[in-house]
Amino acid sequence: MFGSYEHTTPAESSGGPTSHSSLRMKKLLIPVLGMALSLPAIAQQAPKPYGALPSARQLKWHDTEMYCIVHFTPTTFEDKEWGYGDADPKTFNPSNFDAEQIIRSAKAGGFRGIVCVAKHHDGFCLWPTKTTDYNISKSPFRNGKGDMVRELEQACRKNGMKFAVYCSPWDRNNKDYGTDKYLATYQAQLRELYTNYGPVFMSWHDGANGGDGYYGGARETRKINNLVYYDWDNTWKITRELAPDACIFSDVGLDVRWVGNERGFANETSWATFTPTSADGKSKGVPGNANDKDAPTGTRNGKYWIPAECDVSLRPGWFYHESQNNRVKTPQQLLDLYFKSVGRGAALDLGLSPDKRGQLHDIDVASLKGLGDLLRKTFGTNIAATAQVSATGSRGKAFPVKNMLDNDRKTYWASQDEVTTPELTIAWKKPATFNIVGIREAIALGQRIDGFAIDVWQDGQWKEVHKGTSVGALRLVRLPNYYSTEKIRLRITDSPVAVTVAELGVYAEPEQLVAPVIRRDKDGQVTISSPASVHAIRYTIDGSEPTASSAVYTKPFELKHPGTVKAKAFGASGSGATESVQFDIPSAGWSIDQNAAKAIDGDPQTVWYSPRSGKYPHTLTLNLGQSTTLKGFTFLPDGSDHRSGTVYGYQVWVSEDGQNWGDPVAEGRFDNIQNSPIEQRVLFRTPKAGKYLRFTATEPTDSKQTWANVAELGVITK
Repeated sequence: MFGSYEHTTPAESSGGPTSHSSLRMKKLLIPVLGMALSLPAIAQQAPKPYGALPSARQLKWHDTEMYCIVHFTPTTFEDKEWGYGDADPKTFNPSNFDAEQIIRSAKAGGFRGIVCVAKHHDGFCLWPTKTTDYNISKSPFRNGKGDMVRELEQACRKNGMKFAVYCSPWDRNNKDYGTDKYLATYQAQLRELYTNYGPVFMSWHDGANGGDGYYGGARETRKINNLVYYDWDNTWKITRELAPDACIFSDVGLDVRWVGNERGFANETSWATFTPTSADGKSKGVPGNANDKDAPTGTRNGKYWIPAECDVSLRPGWFYHESQNNRVKTPQQLLDLYFKSVGRGAALDLGLSPDKRGQLHDIDVASLKGLGDLLRKTFGTNIAATAQVSATGSRGKAFPVKNMLDNDRKTYWASQDEVTTPELTIAWKKPATFNIVGIREAIALGQRIDGFAIDVWQDGQWKEVHKGTSVGALRLVRLPNYYSTEKIRLRITDSPVAVTVAELGVYAEPEQLVAPVIRRDKDGQVTISSPASVHAIRYTIDGSEPTASSAVYTKPFELKHPGTVKAKAFGASGSGATESVQFDIPSAGWSIDQNAAKAIDGDPQTVWYSPRSGKYPHTLTLNLGQSTTLKGFTFLPDGSDHRSGTVYGYQVWVSEDGQNWGDPVAEGRFDNIQNSPIEQRVLFRTPKAGKYLRFTATEPTDSKQTWANVAELGVITK
């Protein structure tokens, strides 16, 4: 949130082209080496640029950091995620559409732009296009005179928000899709959007490339060669011609890359440089056929500057579903995503889903406001601004340390060419309490830092509290604990060239005493963590309630027998909610068939999925290694937002030899498991001894999904 290249009015936000030399230091400026320096810098030249560099449009995009993408089409009224393309336009009839309510809610959350889904895969256009009759003019909205793209665009301009468009290349309604006639239609739609609704700060594209659809009534599956069908080189020339300041987003850039997941975060090591290829690495990549596995990290010293966008929906789905009203991400969850996206040099693109009224639900609005409040309280005061800052190996008076504290990304401190591991020290007259350190490089000169460490002065000596790798546009280090100290030190531990630091910040996040997360791996090692920084986590292993005198968690501990671990966060304002997890015997020494090791690894984030081509029932056989008296079993489904193949019905058997199974020891259904994907604990009618346990999934929650998922399968012995 701290420091910016420029904050413009809405009319300026996608204005005329600028060069790197427009990113200048204050007062009288003279261009040097593609950058601009103040007169005193003549004696101390700016560091030479390193590697791939961002364009002027990309620097503006970096300044945006947070924006939202809005999905609202007939699909909303069908209660689907992907429309088939056959919905009657008359179904699109929001009762009280309010563009300003949507835009103001996003702005209250700290977001600075909106991407309007002008056309999704169903092919329905939210503007009165001349390219197809399947558009908003055929709906009852505004008596057939409506233009939702225009209303969202105008609401953005009015509220000082940037505006962008997404027009899906895949069109499940268009009769010409899959033929050589369709491309002209798609390109014409882009021309209409750029010409009539600009300026836009992004042109957004995803990788959906054909499949089943309505296609003018054919109702068939159509496949295309995504390497050539959309002629991306010439299609994107339209963007460059009509929207020269728009960053092109897709799996491969050209300006911004997809991060490779829809969970909203980049890897902790995140490079803005990237070398895109096709999935097999043998040809040029295109949307839907790219090296997505490399996208979360990027490519160190990659060929191009193509930073990552982290997209994730506020709800489990991209479109509104009433059944998901109780699963809207909380402000605390959104803040965590902010640290893992923006705080790793990427951008956060949050999906908003208007309901059938055409407004965001009150729960969504409250969550957005809560995020905005947390951001303002956290980053409103830079504690480093009251400190004395010093540095080793400084380049000279043209690049003073005060540039790191002026809230201006155009100015920066730099080290001498021969100094690639400088140290920066922040010292206060009285101890300061903090839990966040923020660092920005002067990225107009490239991403330079390969490694860094943060030290805290404690008990008369330096104590290392964090080690990191990439920095780039922004690195926010959110420490697990608060520290009170008179000084901290940032050490650059690895850089190929002279170091630049544009902004340096120290912050104290409002204390959030949320329930800790308790995990145990297959070997019996228990870890306890907090989603937010805390002063201390206290825990018990005997089932008693943690108190201010309970053990403080400092490192993983061993629990190889059944037991209940309880933990609670403690802080200056008291204590938070208690988290309690009941563990049985760990899975060390177990084995399982069907290549389902992920189902017994103790990690709920790893999930076994049966083959998509399979059919129910799906069976897993667990070998416990020795005969054990079993009282029941535990089952944890995939709990991610985009899960599928959730098991509803089950049967379980126990055997001593893995051959003779007898009657099931348990059978039934997991009630409400689709909406509440939590651990299921099922007791057998009577305990039974055995070395083997067989779990059979007999029925899915969704009959169209013929596969099954298992995050964790366990046993109950106590």
